[in-house]
Amino acid sequence: MVRSTASAVAVLVLMVLSACTRPTGDFDRARPSVIHDKLMPAAGDEAARLRGDPVSKFNYTDDEKLMRNRGWTLIRPPWTKDWIGGTMVELSRTRVLPEVEGRVPPDLYLIYLRSDKFRSSNARYDKIAADASGDAELVMPFCEVALRVRKADDERLRVLKNTPVTTEETYDGAKARVWENRVMIKWVGQALRYRIIAYKKALKGLEIETPSEDRVWKVNNAIRELEGQVRLAEASCETGSLYGVAKPVLKSRIYTGWSTERAPVKK
Repeated sequence: MVRSTASAVAVLVLMVLSACTRPTGDFDRARPSVIHDKLMPAAGDEAARLRGDPVSKFNYTDDEKLMRNRGWTLIRPPWTKDWIGGTMVELSRTRVLPEVEGRVPPDLYLIYLRSDKFRSSNARYDKIAADASGDAELVMPFCEVALRVRKADDERLRVLKNTPVTTEETYDGAKARVWENRVMIKWVGQALRYRIIAYKKALKGLEIETPSEDRVWKVNNAIRELEGQVRLAEASCETGSLYGVAKPVLKSRIYTGWSTERAPVKK
C-alpha cells in the first residue's frame, strides 16, 4: 500500500513537471532530456503496472527503437509549441497515461493557425498544406518498419511457444513487448486520423475567415495525398489493424484467446 501511494505521488509530481512538451532541437527533432527520457518513463512503467497494463523490461530491438522514433513525429502535435497537446502526448508516450489517451484535440490546430505567428492569410493555408504533405511522406516509412516489428513479434511468439522458458519474467516480458509494440502501431493510426480531422477543420475555418480559392485547392490536394498514403498503408502493408482500428486498445489480447497460449511458467 505504501509503495503504491508513493508511486502515485511520484506520478503526480512528474505530471506537474511535464507540463511542457518534449524538448526539440533542429528540424523539431526530439532533444535528449533526463526528465523525458529517464524519470517520466520510469514513473510511466509503474503507472502502467498499477492500472494493469503489461510492462516489459526487455531491451528494444533496433527496429523497435526506429518505429518509436518515426512514430513520435506522427503522434506529437503538428505544431511542436502546442503545450496542451504536446503534454498529453508526452504523458502517454512515457505511459504515465494510457497510450490511447494521447489524443491531440483537433481544434487546437486552427487556434494555432489564428495566432499572431502568421502575418499573412495565405501563409496559414500554406502551413496546412506543408504539414499534410510532410505527414504523407512519413506514413509508408513508418509502415515498413512497423511490419518488420510485427514479423519479429510473430517469431518471438513462435519461439516462446516451442521453447522451454525458465522464468516467468521472460515469458511475461515477451508477451508484454508484443503488446507494447501493437499499441504503439495503433496509436500512430489513431494520431493520423486525428491529424486529418484537424487539417480539414482548419481548412473549413479559414475558408470562412479568410477565403482564398487557389489556396483551398492546394490544401485539399495535400490532405487527399495524406489520406491516400494512409489507405495505401492499409492495403499494401496488410494493416487492417495497423491504421484502421476505430476502437482504442485498452487491455491486452495477448494474454487470452491466442492459439499460442500455454500456462505461464511457475517460479
